[in-house]
Amino acid sequence: MQGETKRTGLLFMVLAVCMFSTSSVLIRWAAPLNPLTITAGRMSLGSLAVIAVSLALKRTWQPPPRRDWPRYLLYGLITAGHFAFYIASLAYTTIAHSLSITYTAPIWVTLFARLFLGEPFPRRKWPGVLISIIGIGVLTGFEPSMDRRMLVGDLLALGAAICFGLYSVVGRSQREKAPLLTYTAAVYGVAGLWMAVPGWLAYQPGSLTWPAGLAVLGGSILPLGIGHTLYNAALRRLHPTVVNVLATQEVLGGILLGVVLLGEVPGPSAAVGSIVAVGGVIWTLLR
Repeated sequence: MQGETKRTGLLFMVLAVCMFSTSSVLIRWAAPLNPLTITAGRMSLGSLAVIAVSLALKRTWQPPPRRDWPRYLLYGLITAGHFAFYIASLAYTTIAHSLSITYTAPIWVTLFARLFLGEPFPRRKWPGVLISIIGIGVLTGFEPSMDRRMLVGDLLALGAAICFGLYSVVGRSQREKAPLLTYTAAVYGVAGLWMAVPGWLAYQPGSLTWPAGLAVLGGSILPLGIGHTLYNAALRRLHPTVVNVLATQEVLGGILLGVVLLGEVPGPSAAVGSIVAVGGVIWTLLR
């Protein structure tokens, strides 16, 4: 039974990574819109998408009990922070650089899982985490030049990484407390509410073009509605650090799509970095 649960979690993450990989390109295509507006739209529409799936599958969607809503306000704020920081970072730096910093998240996940959930992470697996992160750094090349704009992007990506660590631990903590679709729809929806006012204030008239609107809709369905819901499903079956290390492969998928669809070509270190990063994932899973 435990082996079947692990296999199911791994399958969910393979599908989730495929969905995650579309995120950066969709954000770039929505670029006429302010990052705060994009975040507000994606979170709100993502919540509606999950509710629609629940209604289609179960004929109903049950919101969390009233007593739990104060906690969901915090969960939604953490979720909004991750997406807002990440989406904003892409306005200041390349897809490769933003993803490489955001996916230092396994370190934060491991720290927070031990601190808040009391879940230790086996020492034998730590080399895999570190190898994977090093591989991402090699993969992206870590641009040698540093200016103020890139520094802002770096700090935003770091904020996204920390929030992603908290978001992952929160998702893990709810595995026996709330049904998956109830939890994810509520968290996405509350995150959308947190971002509603900033998103409205940041909105620039005329920036909502058809391509931008479709990109926001696509981002709400593929990487969020499907990808992050599968991610949260995997968190209920695997240690959050393992899930997060698997999620780092979004970097490779995002960069490949960036090359094909946006013409953002990473440096020659990409092949070596890819091999190292995948090696780190394999170590984490097998050790």
